[in-house]
Amino acid sequence: MTRIAILGSTGSIGTSALSVVEQQAGRLEVVGLAAGGNAARLAEQVARFRPRAVAMATGAAVDALRQAAPPGLPKDIAVGREGLVAVATHPDVDIVLCASSGTDGLEAVLGAIEAGKTIALANKEVLVMAGPVVMEAARRRGVPVLPVDSEHNAIHQCLHGREPAEVRRLVLTASGGPFRGRTAADLRRVGPEQALQHPTWRMGRKITIDSATLMNKGLEVIEARWLFDMSASRIDVVVHPQSVVHSMVELVDGSVIAQLGVTDMRLPIQYAFSYPARWPAPVPQLDLVRHGRLEFLAPDRDAFPCLGLAYRAAAAETSLPVVLNAANEVAVAAFLEGAIGFMAIPELIAEAMDAHQPFAVHTLAEVRRVDAWARDDATERIHRLALKH
Repeated sequence: MTRIAILGSTGSIGTSALSVVEQQAGRLEVVGLAAGGNAARLAEQVARFRPRAVAMATGAAVDALRQAAPPGLPKDIAVGREGLVAVATHPDVDIVLCASSGTDGLEAVLGAIEAGKTIALANKEVLVMAGPVVMEAARRRGVPVLPVDSEHNAIHQCLHGREPAEVRRLVLTASGGPFRGRTAADLRRVGPEQALQHPTWRMGRKITIDSATLMNKGLEVIEARWLFDMSASRIDVVVHPQSVVHSMVELVDGSVIAQLGVTDMRLPIQYAFSYPARWPAPVPQLDLVRHGRLEFLAPDRDAFPCLGLAYRAAAAETSLPVVLNAANEVAVAAFLEGAIGFMAIPELIAEAMDAHQPFAVHTLAEVRRVDAWARDDATERIHRLALKH
């Protein structure tokens, strides 16, 4: 029996992970659950899975959970970042699935690594912000970091058993989001409602906007750089609207290995939980005949400048990815609130990156300091924009 903790259990990845647990009840057991503010859903999960450790983001959320009083609720409920750490480092946990949004999972992942837990990573920000810190800790402790993002999970599968010297490049596939084929001029007129209409995946609001700007793919380039110890110059992005090929690896002899599958996050989640074994999965088989044509296109970097900004940050291998990520989070939130336009997102990020003096990041304290500076900088720029209008 593999014992798991889920950080972000009430989100889309967390609920998919619990679906996998239900399907693999003889193999998986839930030990810890941590959630943001959705006390009602967490109460249902507690009643169903009876975890030994529970955490929520705020005291108010904990109060709401206690009021719901689900059967099996532990006496002690941890709060905030400390709560995530408590769940992630519980002595009975074998694998920690980090699916919490934003940057709050950083301390929990590092704590879990120090405690010797296997990491199943579904949160891009952890490696975007602190890739060198996290991967060095994992190497030192001999802890596997298994990707749950469908693209990185695909690459992990393609690389299985291969020596680094065999690999020429990694190829991440992108759906292209809701605005594939639009020009930069077109995109200056789009609003949040249009940007939230992803053609393939049902995701949270922030990651859906990141998909629309192609920042999501840029963050994945940075994540792949650290996960697979591959320079950004050897990581490419292609637009693949059908989302059947989840990513590819090109070998030095020109052979290309691809991972294909249905668009169902339960597959990469189960892969991380079962690795290195393979288990049957309760998902439809891929019907290639029904899909028919598979297309691959070059991304339009003029219309989607966030991708180029991410490559710039990845190539620098300094504190720039922290600035990129923080400024993007602030800009996306402002866009969703109607405070700025769609194309102002990359403009604000570029300005924050230009204003920053990059340096090599070695500690989590340094990451947090740069993150705070970038958020303040982006917020001030948005405020000045509002005053102009």
